[in-house]
Amino acid sequence: MRNATVTRNTAETKITVEIGLDGTGQYDNQTGVGFFDHMLDQLARHSLIDMKIRCEGDLHIDDHHTVEDVGITLGQALTQAMGDKRGIVRYGACLLPMDDALVRAALDLSARPFLVWNVALPTTKIGTFDTELVREFFQAFSTHGGITLHVDCLHGINSHHIAEAAFKAVARGLRDALEVDPRKSDAIPSTKGAL
Repeated sequence: MRNATVTRNTAETKITVEIGLDGTGQYDNQTGVGFFDHMLDQLARHSLIDMKIRCEGDLHIDDHHTVEDVGITLGQALTQAMGDKRGIVRYGACLLPMDDALVRAALDLSARPFLVWNVALPTTKIGTFDTELVREFFQAFSTHGGITLHVDCLHGINSHHIAEAAFKAVARGLRDALEVDPRKSDAIPSTKGAL
């Protein structure tokens, strides 16, 4: 089974992430940031990655350290759970509609992190959540997960819908990329022989 548990403790956050890549999308995420928990739940449910996250962060300052550090730790857990990536499909993409929003995500589990983020959120807040933190999460997650990740918002007027569509689109891309290819289940998906 492709599972991982990663703990990360700093002066700003104390985080434990448990994931199972061959799960059913069960989730139990508690970061102290309600909207962010909702997004992490979407990420788990639509990627079929079982996910349990606990974070105690310096929320008396703001949500930034919590969101970014969870992205770092989740990316590290993903890297650990994938191992040498033998048998994975490697690539995934999704064009995801959510009401007014239409978001495209394409990714490569390449071990070459790069984020292309063409997502404009029309408001600075979703409830009390700073919308700029959506990008911060994906920057940290892609960097520490070794993911080449492109996210583009093609349409959208509601910040909540756009953000949620982004998380769901990335989740569906991850679901496809992490699947074991039945035609090459014993091979690393690269002509280099390593990822």
